[in-house]
Amino acid sequence: MTRLFAFLAAILVSFVAISSATASEAEPIHFRLDAARSSAGRVHASFSSYRGHDRDNRWSTDFAVRDLAGLDLGRLRAQGNQPVRFALAREAGRLDCAGTGSHSIASGDCRFTVDAGFSNFLVSRGMRRPSESESFSMMAVNARRDIVEALHAARYPVPTADELISLTAVGVDGGYVAGLARVGYRPSNLDTLLQFKALNVTPGWIEGFVRHGMGRMDPDELVQLKALDITADYIAGFERAGYRNLSPDQLVQLKALGVTPGYAAAVRRGMAEFPTPERLVELKAIGFRPR
Repeated sequence: MTRLFAFLAAILVSFVAISSATASEAEPIHFRLDAARSSAGRVHASFSSYRGHDRDNRWSTDFAVRDLAGLDLGRLRAQGNQPVRFALAREAGRLDCAGTGSHSIASGDCRFTVDAGFSNFLVSRGMRRPSESESFSMMAVNARRDIVEALHAARYPVPTADELISLTAVGVDGGYVAGLARVGYRPSNLDTLLQFKALNVTPGWIEGFVRHGMGRMDPDELVQLKALDITADYIAGFERAGYRNLSPDQLVQLKALGVTPGYAAAVRRGMAEFPTPERLVELKAIGFRPR
């Protein structure tokens, strides 16, 4: 099962890397705004770069209007072709865009400028200076200094540009890293940290297991438990049914076969001998139904 999750994590990393936008000043970056698709105060934006006649990458998301500096929403919604300009400034770099629009739709081209201060900061933390394409991807996912500082403070390995992009894309931030440390977890590598966040392994979820005496599990075990949506309530249910100190492997087997605390309690009532967790799994696998 560990290999299965390693494979899923590899797919996740590949997906994040492929879907993150890449571009350079030599390649035009086209934008399209749609103020009709989003809720009030927000605008849907798509950015595409091209190599020759082929689309190279596409990045699409919603922005708060205030994040697109200089955007005149009234002009965007007006009739007739109106000039539209805006800028998106983030720690890794800045996009300056200009085009035309009407009836809440606009399109045009953008120029990307790397933030030299951010690149210098990454170098100061042991990273290689990012290329312009990598800087653009960092800007797209909104990579920030606080993420790098948190990784550095917690003594994680120095991330590569791709790792920083992937971690940012799934939502790892300084608060998440600190929260894991607070409950006693610091994955030994960034791939596991990525899996944790992608599966929503939260400090609060881990604390539930700590309360049941399972505070020193291997990170791989946590990944497996989370992937099967095993919670502290699931463990508490088995404790009420007489099953205490279940191991992570036993919990995984029980949940994978659909063995519930109620099923375990019903089997117990109909048997003279106490059925072990392994026996419960066997009975469930053959379709046994307690009366």
